[in-house]
Amino acid sequence: MPHKLMRIHRAESFRPAMLAIAGDSAAGKTTVARGLTEALGEERSTSVCVDDYHRYERAERRGLPFTPLHPTCNHMQIMEQHLQLLAMGQPILKPVYDHRDGSLGRPRLVEPRDLVIVEGLLPLHTKLARACFDVTVYLDPPERVRSEWKINRDTARRGYTRAQAVAEISRREADSATFVRPQRREADIVVRFAPVEGREDVPLSATLLLRPTIRHPDFARILSSATGAAAHLTLTRDSDGGPVDALHVHGDADPLEADVVAKAIWHDLGVPEPLPACLGRMPDGSRNEPLRITQLILLYHLIRAGVWRLPGE
Repeated sequence: MPHKLMRIHRAESFRPAMLAIAGDSAAGKTTVARGLTEALGEERSTSVCVDDYHRYERAERRGLPFTPLHPTCNHMQIMEQHLQLLAMGQPILKPVYDHRDGSLGRPRLVEPRDLVIVEGLLPLHTKLARACFDVTVYLDPPERVRSEWKINRDTARRGYTRAQAVAEISRREADSATFVRPQRREADIVVRFAPVEGREDVPLSATLLLRPTIRHPDFARILSSATGAAAHLTLTRDSDGGPVDALHVHGDADPLEADVVAKAIWHDLGVPEPLPACLGRMPDGSRNEPLRITQLILLYHLIRAGVWRLPGE
């Protein structure tokens, strides 16, 4: 189905709200998505990783001239077809790729709930794929930070040695620049977790570039109830030179100050449920305020784009 017809069809029929989270390997996509799915619950949300559409197992890729970041290394047409089906409320039989050992598993039945969260390397690569989403996000950490995250993850959980992980980053660079990073310009929101300049002792802050392609919360009003110690709004220039709002969430924000901001965003949404306590939760059980506010804003957009139902309704 052409991408323009896809948009028309979605507008005329009942369908789930669709959120895409794109970014390079180890940019934080799974961490961000996991908090959203936990907050929404399995009865309301469906989570899909489009990296499951890898065409080859890890062992097969060693002799190939391209990496998993290259569209040729993925079943892109099947991914597009499945995204269309999910966007129209239809189930799919999704392939499965095991990141732990790089093997392909048995396909799994996936049924869309009211809210669908899609994350991976290439969800925004084609017009047809992009037409399936209500909200699109690109995670854009500095390369130094992302490389460190990738090395730590791949050595701890995916069986790589440090030398192998470093070599893989280098091998993927050309495909990343050609296919992954261009998705940044297609995103409604660009999120950058980065260290504060000259403050290596401070946790990473987050900057959210809020493009006018979707309607964002009125942060000028929302932040008026806070002191500015946790977050502040600035006007900056987008990659095309146009003005755009940037929300800065401070890595060293006092949890109480950050809580004021979070509660104000949640109140603005008007959902008759408590603010989800799982947002911002790190693997060690601690809470990261920039991550929490980022997840909350994405949750805001996902709920606004869909139909919020209380349990039992």
